[in-house]
Amino acid sequence: MHVIGTAGHVDHGKSTLIAALTGTHPDRLKEEREREMTIELGFAWLTLPGDETIGIVDVPGHRDFIENMLAGVGGIDAALFVVAADEGVMPQTREHLAILDLLQIPGGVIALTKTDLAPDPDWLDLVELDVHQAVSQTVLAKAPICRVSARTGAGLAELKQALADCLRARPPRPDLGRPRLPIDRIFTMSGFGTVVTGTLTDGTLRLGDEVEVLPSGRRGRIRTLQTHRQKQQSAQPGSRTAVNLTGLEVDEIQRGNVLALPGHYRTTQRVDLHFRLLPDAAGPLTHSTEVKFFVGASEVVARARLLGSESLNPGESGWLQLELRDPVVTVRGDRYILRRPSPSETLGGGVVVDAQPAKRHRRFDAAVLEHLEALLQGAPTDLLFRSILALGICTPSQAAAHARLSAEAAAAALDELYQSGEVIHLDGEGATALLAARPRWQALTDQAQSELTAFHRSYPLRAGTPREALKSRLKLEQRPFQAALRHWIAAALFVETGPLLALANFSVQLNPAQQTQVKALLARFAAAPYTPPSIKECLAELGEDLYAAVVEQGLLLPVSAEVVFRPADVAAMRQWVEEHLAAHGTLAATEFRDAFNTSRKYALALLEYLDALGVTVRDGDFRKRRK
Repeated sequence: MHVIGTAGHVDHGKSTLIAALTGTHPDRLKEEREREMTIELGFAWLTLPGDETIGIVDVPGHRDFIENMLAGVGGIDAALFVVAADEGVMPQTREHLAILDLLQIPGGVIALTKTDLAPDPDWLDLVELDVHQAVSQTVLAKAPICRVSARTGAGLAELKQALADCLRARPPRPDLGRPRLPIDRIFTMSGFGTVVTGTLTDGTLRLGDEVEVLPSGRRGRIRTLQTHRQKQQSAQPGSRTAVNLTGLEVDEIQRGNVLALPGHYRTTQRVDLHFRLLPDAAGPLTHSTEVKFFVGASEVVARARLLGSESLNPGESGWLQLELRDPVVTVRGDRYILRRPSPSETLGGGVVVDAQPAKRHRRFDAAVLEHLEALLQGAPTDLLFRSILALGICTPSQAAAHARLSAEAAAAALDELYQSGEVIHLDGEGATALLAARPRWQALTDQAQSELTAFHRSYPLRAGTPREALKSRLKLEQRPFQAALRHWIAAALFVETGPLLALANFSVQLNPAQQTQVKALLARFAAAPYTPPSIKECLAELGEDLYAAVVEQGLLLPVSAEVVFRPADVAAMRQWVEEHLAAHGTLAATEFRDAFNTSRKYALALLEYLDALGVTVRDGDFRKRRK
């Protein structure tokens, strides 16, 4: 699941290009169509070569609507950076480029649009050179340039291929088990009610989940989910997601709110930031400047407190603590943008290093600055968590080595992760304990349940799948598998019967035709209980799976590779044998045969079965009671 976002100067053809690529014009407001200018965020979907369907966020280019642009560009995987061939690089081209760079959008593709309006090929070469120079020190430095015309269709196929190539190298968004949907659009649909949209990060949403909208804390439930206009049972990290909510009204939600699972996130009105002031900023940033803070889809006014310096000059980096006028949801590692409210100007941006600072810092405290520097490099708990997440089921020593942490730092971080519930202890103690990150554990549990569900669907007459077969499909070693299995059984997800595993809520159910087959076979057993049909005959009449189901349900009891009886008949024969031995001391096979008017084959099979159970023991041609 990937999402791309447009960027570029106003009237350079972003929306027209999206319409030509997708067949959907992203401008949905009447005013946008009349002014031929994107004002609000627009959305479309595109199938690339290789059949991947991606979401597209179309953002405004006009400087008056830059702040609307920021609501949609933060969660994208790549940028479709648009420059018109007849104008070249313009002011908002550079501002959008600076924003992409500050947000560290991981690359993209540059579309040189309106090539049909270029006076000659040499002009296009000059414009391309200008674009290369503009992006040379940014995240788009290696982005390919595609010459296209939305009007004639020239270059569109090549542009799609370039986008596919760009996204192919993008790793999937990590599932951290704490879904977060920054809301960039809210509307109502007749017959459905409230719908919110955004780009999902950090986890998975599922139908029926209870959710809360932050910062208000109002709760609702997911009624339906859509990704790329297709209904889904769940939405994955990185996907453009529409969520139909019950229990929440449109007027209770605002753009910039965050949809999350209850209890997973806290709002904040103070954040610590690492900040870079743009080189072409109008002037220095001074202490206590009023700014606008943009993170996710939210926008909030804040007061910027400089830490460690009196001011920052254009091009310089430093530390800020923001005091926010309104609460927001953000976490360490989020990218953000700061703008000056008046006159409007993009100042710069950077990364959130602490979303929940305990107090207002003293501005020139060396210990505070050292702590912030350490957070920027990565907190031990975060480094260890990501290592455990990457390794799957592992030991503390393996995780510490992967995170490059000392044993002492890793032990303290692991205690914190246990307490927060982000890491699960599976087995053992000390350095050889087995542990897993909660998202990885949930994914493994989901996979195991999916494997068993698929087995039951394919083999509805079998009591379960062999334990070793599930271990193989989960690609787990013996110890991790056994530890995981103990947890699943303790949680009443699975049941274990001998070597077989099944879902706890599964039972074999025979359809009417199968019930008729079984009834007919059992009638033959009732008619000749001591000379019944052989196993071979049963298999011919029922088939392998149905015969196995009858045995597993206890309707028949095999006593040898060829002979099978009803359990009640076996019990009756065993009782006779025990009473005979109590009275006479020994039993010959011929005596048993004559007593039940059966054949030698059946008599020997039953007596050898009783030998195996320890009821009798053979002594030459006779049976005796085992002492």
